Amino acid sequence: MSRSILLLLLLALMSMLAPSSAEIKTLTISSDARPMILFEKFGFTHTGHVTISISAVSVASALTTPDPSRLGFFLLSEESLLQVLIEMQQSAQFCVLDSHYIISLFTFRDLSPPPHASFNQSYPVTSPNEYSLFFANCNPESRVSMNVRTELYNLDRDGSKDFLSAGRTQLPTLFFLFSLAYLGFLGFWIYLCHQNRRSVHRIHLLMAGLLLMKALNLIFGAEDKHYVKVTGTPHGWDVLFYIFQFIRVVLLFTVIVLIGTGWSFLKPFLQEKEKKVLMIVIPLQVLANIASIVIGETGPFIKDWVTWNQVFLLVDIICCCAIIFPIVWSIRSLKETSKTDGKAARNLAKLQLFRQFYIVVIGYLYFTRIVVFALRTIAAYKYQWVSNAAEEIASLAFYIVMFYMFKPVERNEYFILDEEEEKEAEMALRDEEFEL
Repeated sequence: MSRSILLLLLLALMSMLAPSSAEIKTLTISSDARPMILFEKFGFTHTGHVTISISAVSVASALTTPDPSRLGFFLLSEESLLQVLIEMQQSAQFCVLDSHYIISLFTFRDLSPPPHASFNQSYPVTSPNEYSLFFANCNPESRVSMNVRTELYNLDRDGSKDFLSAGRTQLPTLFFLFSLAYLGFLGFWIYLCHQNRRSVHRIHLLMAGLLLMKALNLIFGAEDKHYVKVTGTPHGWDVLFYIFQFIRVVLLFTVIVLIGTGWSFLKPFLQEKEKKVLMIVIPLQVLANIASIVIGETGPFIKDWVTWNQVFLLVDIICCCAIIFPIVWSIRSLKETSKTDGKAARNLAKLQLFRQFYIVVIGYLYFTRIVVFALRTIAAYKYQWVSNAAEEIASLAFYIVMFYMFKPVERNEYFILDEEEEKEAEMALRDEEFEL
């Protein structure tokens, strides 16, 4: 693979890589022949620092003796990456460590002498920007082994270290505030279910569980980001975050599928094809969460990181498509039923409700998958938290609308059987096909 192609791939990788939480990372690179390794991406303020410690360094080459000045670490902004790409296209022998557009940190020429070759140094970042930390190996046919420890952080006014990227330092507060909103929502939902006990179905209990899991997921997410912010390590909160994220995502997709089928409030059972949707969605969500953990807890420095991103994206698309089918089936079933059972008003209300639910689900999936990604891509690095806020606002709005549409009430749109409305409904069903 030519170096220019490699840089193009790295450009794509840098665009899809969200700014790192910049936990203090310790990793081992073993016999790695990659000419460039992207470690992480971080937004620095004018008080930013990079601390790199490497040890047990060895370089093996099948050709000549490796030149230590051709191996080293550097910082690179997205704006400068294009300039570096042009330089590499102009000369096949060009080494990125010679570029004027990078911020060179050190080369292997600065290492302590073998057999315990090592290096430890902290560097101030004088120009605030979002940078990616790279390792470059410009020696052909050479393999590098080393232990690497990185710390990327900004200094607060009191001199304490902030290990969250400049655009993500607000996340602990953001997640905590939204967790309070969901806890309040859960309290109101429990009150509503208690007031309408006779109309409560099993789906309403699952919906309450979903609110609880969402609130706990946000609480543990806030704790995770807080400890990373102040200490550089999550202190085990990331484990709880991923556990409740898994439960919450599986429960969310399950609730959408079950509501889409009309389970418990329209019918007490699931059809075979509806069971198959759940049997597809739940295992795929297990795989998606595994991919999410690998992506979140490692980084682009592992060789299969891009593959895990592709797996997560593919599985998420499949699940988003799969949960639409039960809603479409319910709408078609109601259309067929409306022609034979003589309950026009009730069927019209159901059709309208399910069509609205279909639109709401599509809107939610579109916003959280496409609009949020666009915000994350175009927003300045100092405002990366805006995409997280937009995603949480959209999620809360979706929960409110979904819960309102299917709330337990003694007298709702399913049971309006007024004679005048019955005639109007019959005319509406004849005039409108309820096509999606």
